[in-house]
Amino acid sequence: MTEQYEQRYCIKFCQKLGDTQVETIRKIQQAFGHDAMSNSWIKEWYNRFEDGRTSVDSEPRSGRPSTSRNENVIEQVRTLVMEDRCITVRKLANETGVSIGSVHSILTEDLLHHDNAPANSAHLIQTFVTKHNIPVVRQASYSPDMAPCDFWLFPKLIMSLKGT
Repeated sequence: MTEQYEQRYCIKFCQKLGDTQVETIRKIQQAFGHDAMSNSWIKEWYNRFEDGRTSVDSEPRSGRPSTSRNENVIEQVRTLVMEDRCITVRKLANETGVSIGSVHSILTEDLLHHDNAPANSAHLIQTFVTKHNIPVVRQASYSPDMAPCDFWLFPKLIMSLKGT
């Protein structure tokens, strides 16, 4: 998500400098490589800035607002995990009254989840987590219900360590 905002700021910058859409697309693709926005999205944001838009934020979307990821539910999940470190995601969902997907999101985005695998206990990872004040929920080693790969832990850490 952060990379989208960076790209939008770059598009806004290029548009303000008077670059054409083609030049802007080339620069975005050169700077961000495979992670660059699609040409159509670059053109869309270029046109928005050209029409006078100043914000890089997306417009609010219609639909039912999310109620599952609020501070109360996040704290409930944290408390339940701290009480029973072998609790399953399904049980967390049942106890809190939110979907399994929401529990996954809370564990991966609001509470960093990882077990005691060597990759998670490496000095580099521990230093990074401490430096950025990331809350960590520790689990029993090799818990089949709470495996890091289920939560896309490694890609998130890799992206953070790369600085992207």
